[in-house]
Amino acid sequence: MSALTALARLRAVREGVAQPIATVRHCHLSDRPMVFIPLRMAGEAAAPLGAMVGTDPEHPRLLVVPQPRNRDLRFAFAAELAEVLLPYIEGFGKTTETVEKRGGEPYERCLDAPQILVPNRPAAAFTGLLGRSTRFRRAEGPYPVHPSVPLLGRWLTYFADRSAQPGSSLLLAVTEVLGTHWATGQSSLEDANLAALLGWIDPPAGMDGRRAAQEAEDPLLWPPAGPATDPGFDNEVLAPAIRAYEEAPTSRAVERIAQALRSQLEPAWRLMWRAVELLRALPEGSRVAGRWEVDRGSFTRFVERIAEGAPPQARRDGAVSAAARLAGLERARAGYDVQRAYDDPLVMAEYRLTGEAFAGVVTGAEPEHFEGEGRSRKLRPLIRVRTDDPVRLAPGTAVGSPDRRGHGAEVLGFAEGEILLKITKGMGRGKVPAPGSVPEPGERVCYTSLTDDFQSSAALPDPENTPWTHGGPPQEYVPDDDDAQEEWS
Repeated sequence: MSALTALARLRAVREGVAQPIATVRHCHLSDRPMVFIPLRMAGEAAAPLGAMVGTDPEHPRLLVVPQPRNRDLRFAFAAELAEVLLPYIEGFGKTTETVEKRGGEPYERCLDAPQILVPNRPAAAFTGLLGRSTRFRRAEGPYPVHPSVPLLGRWLTYFADRSAQPGSSLLLAVTEVLGTHWATGQSSLEDANLAALLGWIDPPAGMDGRRAAQEAEDPLLWPPAGPATDPGFDNEVLAPAIRAYEEAPTSRAVERIAQALRSQLEPAWRLMWRAVELLRALPEGSRVAGRWEVDRGSFTRFVERIAEGAPPQARRDGAVSAAARLAGLERARAGYDVQRAYDDPLVMAEYRLTGEAFAGVVTGAEPEHFEGEGRSRKLRPLIRVRTDDPVRLAPGTAVGSPDRRGHGAEVLGFAEGEILLKITKGMGRGKVPAPGSVPEPGERVCYTSLTDDFQSSAALPDPENTPWTHGGPPQEYVPDDDDAQEEWS
């Protein structure tokens, strides 16, 4: 936890309400997101118990598995879920745009992409497990399933994988998103409770955040948002209802289970849309659109992969693909952190405290300063900035400014509370700086050593050249009947 976040948490305790730690929204929020609240059976890692899903706050769809240990009922649930999710997902693949790539061939990209919202990180992990348990199934052979089930599994696996990508908005865990925008007066572990988190952020009238969070801990008022259910509910309500179904599998018994699950899911459903309203009220960060374009590109490539008949995602990554994936996640994390700081003064303030950034007022400028002679003569304006921030940047450090895209400078030295900077790029190509490209005296500026410039990954061998020390070349996936026997737990 950073110093400013810790301070915000202390202030939340004093004020009785969560404190903002962001001035803009750092994720894309779709006009029509798909809310998915899954429940799983206690003691089973990936056995679905039920779910509430939909894009309309007023008309959710409830899916129920009356006996989660029954394989046929589990796959019937998966087929029902596919009826809801697949048309929503596939609808975004029908409209594309042509993107002109500098130095390359133009390509097609979907105009928009689907977005799935789940309550918390365990729900996102359960989504991945559900995908893993269904993507290898087949409509023919042993244990046949509906043809939509393996396709659903591939999409659920894809969305779960993208949720691990920093900055991606294709599948969002709402508690994580809220936690990056507000600091509460409770621990990070308690913030995983959606009702308690929203109690701090938006407490009911006449109630402060602490009291609202305390009430949220009562599972009778606010049941867990899944995928785990409350043990008291399991023992006192769910278990008797399932036993009644086993004794007499009638529509009445199914409805009894459905009513029980609805009582658990409807409060979380209301909380999810309340969270959407709070997030939608925040202005979108300037770099969010660029990250959403990356998401749309990824979605388009997966649509094409499915259309080409490619096999399901592998159960495990090979050594090379695992290393490439890890390196990609590390680059994405570094870039996402930098972009958040460039978009948001509150996030940048964290780096100002650590000395990686500074803000101050320009006290002097030489906009027509040159270096070199003859053909090597270059325009290199100088500015002096007075700051009270604890700067820890050595002379020669390259810095950028979040207020000016493409603007770059170099730290030359420090003297009497002032920093001397040399502008190195972003001034235009003329013999004099372009208007506004050089900060003027009296202007407040911010500079940082953080950069989200493209960084190439380390050279990795082709998968077929994987050394024996890392398992050798991975075997090609060939579907067989054993796929249908994979366990759900």
